Amino acid sequence: MSSSRDGRSRDPRRPGSSPRSGRGPAPRDRQARPRGSEGRRPARETPPPRRPRSGPPPRRPGGGGGTNPPPRRPVRRGNPRRRLNTAGILMGVILLVFAGRLVQIQAIDAPEYAAAAEDMRLKSIDIPTTRGDITDSSGDALALSVEARTVFVDPVAVRDDERDRLVDELTRRFDLDRSEVARKVDAEPRRYEVVAEKVAPEDWKAMEELGLSGVGALTDYKRVYPDETGAADLVGFTGADGHGLEGLEGIMDGTLAGEPGKQQVEMGAGGVRIPMAEGLAQEPVPGKDVRLTLERDIQWHASQALAERAEELDAAGASAIVMRPNGEVLAMADYPSYDQSDYSDYSADDRANGAVADAFEPGSTNKVITLAGALEEGLTTPERVYKVPYSVQIHDRRFKDDHFHKTQNLTLNGILAQSSNVGTIKVGQQLGAQRLHDYLRKFGFGEPTGLDLPGENAGILADPDDWWGTQLPSISFGQGLSVNAAQMASVYATIANGGVRVEPTLVSGTVGEDGGFEASDEPPRERVVSAETAEELTRMLEAVTGEHGTAESAQIPNYRVAGKTGTANRVNPETGDYDGHTSMFVGFAPADDPELVVQVVLHDPKDEYYGSEAAAPVFTDIMSFALKSEKVPPTGTEPPNIRLFGDG
Repeated sequence: MSSSRDGRSRDPRRPGSSPRSGRGPAPRDRQARPRGSEGRRPARETPPPRRPRSGPPPRRPGGGGGTNPPPRRPVRRGNPRRRLNTAGILMGVILLVFAGRLVQIQAIDAPEYAAAAEDMRLKSIDIPTTRGDITDSSGDALALSVEARTVFVDPVAVRDDERDRLVDELTRRFDLDRSEVARKVDAEPRRYEVVAEKVAPEDWKAMEELGLSGVGALTDYKRVYPDETGAADLVGFTGADGHGLEGLEGIMDGTLAGEPGKQQVEMGAGGVRIPMAEGLAQEPVPGKDVRLTLERDIQWHASQALAERAEELDAAGASAIVMRPNGEVLAMADYPSYDQSDYSDYSADDRANGAVADAFEPGSTNKVITLAGALEEGLTTPERVYKVPYSVQIHDRRFKDDHFHKTQNLTLNGILAQSSNVGTIKVGQQLGAQRLHDYLRKFGFGEPTGLDLPGENAGILADPDDWWGTQLPSISFGQGLSVNAAQMASVYATIANGGVRVEPTLVSGTVGEDGGFEASDEPPRERVVSAETAEELTRMLEAVTGEHGTAESAQIPNYRVAGKTGTANRVNPETGDYDGHTSMFVGFAPADDPELVVQVVLHDPKDEYYGSEAAAPVFTDIMSFALKSEKVPPTGTEPPNIRLFGDG
């Protein structure tokens, strides 16, 4: 150790000492190197701090009165081999994860990913199926489906040298707008453009034989309704998608429609489908045919006779029903009607099935129920005599018969044959409100017919507890309640069937693809009156068409006919007030062995509105044709001699 000038020893390793002899003190801006333990130098010196690139230079140690910063602590460096090993392990783990994921994707989950990729490219579409036919009882079609074609173009596949000819041929053959066809032919890169729908197969075949590129066709079906069936309001129609919208087409859609097939279709750019890449995935299941109880010839004749009379009398509407006593409907005609192929050109009122949709007061046709209840309850007999004046005052209302007459002694037979309102009121008072209401219900009033047709109006029948002073006499002869034509036809079918009511039916059953027939369930049956009461009512109704009855015009040569006229005030559906009349006739034949029931209703006929004048001639026309069509033999017996008037 050497001595300094001031007598103190100077350690050459301390700051300010120079390790080299013959040299002055070390510059102040250099820091002394830190020592290791026991005077050894450390393995590596800490480099001096770098000077910033910008800003004022750092203050030099010892300058400007500043103090020296404390020496930096040495930085310990880890073992580089350890770091390399750790990094290698991490990279190995990551690679293992990637490798495992690749194995999962390419081996384990490969089918799922392939299916997902296919789903993005392939779509499943419905293949149209054959809709079942609607036929009459003999299998004659009232609605059927015929094969058709949907013509399309693939713009990508159209050759340039055939483009103009293709546009011309499509325009001419299918009666299309040329500019619209040209736009679709030029719709590249699209691969599928529908040009024409519901094309007849023979028309497409002629087009196909030209051999033009880029044009094709898919099988489809269109609904056809044979002309002049007279059943449009009953059968209804289908929409553009082939599903039923109204009538039997609508309510039987689940049976008629069948089940469409499935087809795998490749989707091109922009989501357009490429029909050429189609593959069948599921066969379509054809719909079942629906066989009705209708007879096509009777249906057609009934509609023609009804329309002719309705137009002659300028009626607002009309309906006619032909039914067997067991409830099977052979015809259900309505006026006005419409063309099912152009249904959008007609209003909803024109398309409604008035036989079930139009409710009306039954008038004198309802009298048979009042008399049936009184006979069944043992309150009267056909020969009982009633004193019947022209009118009667009840509470604040005076009830009258249709034509003036002096006070008469009428039997119960005579009350019905003469259609006396006053006489029927007397019988109704014997029966009473509750029992009258019960028989009206038993005969089917105030509830649906069971035909399940759309738009059915079940009519109005108030609870007897709500009847007030004059409702019992009013309802007795057919005012103050409402029914539809099918309900009233069912009343007379019940009498013709020996007093047993069978719920009306239209659908006989269905026919499957194999041609096998499956019958519908048997309709409900209920005895309403005894066979004896039904027979007495039949004789009384036969007197209505006799010499002293109100409906001689309903007679049919060689057949005994039982029936009843009806004339009621018509309720205007728009105002709710009485406006015009409803004319009716309903009856059955042959009276001694009933086979057919016919109901005719004319709404608001002009000039002639009494049932015997307006409706009875239509009944005669339709019944005569139906008896011949069904080959019903003429009646072999004479009508009984029925006493209508009492002594005195």
